[in-house]
Amino acid sequence: MDDGVAARRERLMEGLRTYGGHYAELSRRFAAWLGLHSTDATAVLEIAAAEERGAPLSPARLSERISLSTGATTALLNRLEAAGHITRTREHSDRRVVTLRGGPHIQERADEFFGPLARRLDAAMSPYPPQLLERFEQFVTELNATMDAHLAEPGPAAPRTPDPGGDRPRRAH
Repeated sequence: MDDGVAARRERLMEGLRTYGGHYAELSRRFAAWLGLHSTDATAVLEIAAAEERGAPLSPARLSERISLSTGATTALLNRLEAAGHITRTREHSDRRVVTLRGGPHIQERADEFFGPLARRLDAAMSPYPPQLLERFEQFVTELNATMDAHLAEPGPAAPRTPDPGGDRPRRAH
């Protein structure tokens, strides 16, 4: 591979890592602004975004999206519902299927917090022609599919660390 192409790919990956860090910090600030734990705020955002796309989440799908066990997700949903941030409804013909919806104020709050950034991001993307934006979208979709596939595979075993009380190696916690 040409060194210039390799360097460009590395700069692009670094830019994506930086963007991810900014997104994490923005999520942390949103959580603090709402007075929620960051995981709870992430769940609220996932629920609101899915609802806005017209594809509301079930508790199981939310659990997958935020990487929590079903038990932890149930506890999280109980907290959010008690605080009025979300509702659980049974809209499906199969009454066992639960649909998650944002509370009456959540979309308004998300718009208030993220609206200024959304306008700035839209302005940053506006100079790019639709064909290039389509290619960017395709690129990001392919990167996400690659990450999803990687995350679905089992990870490496935990590294072994030296035992502070002796010379035997032991598993890291």
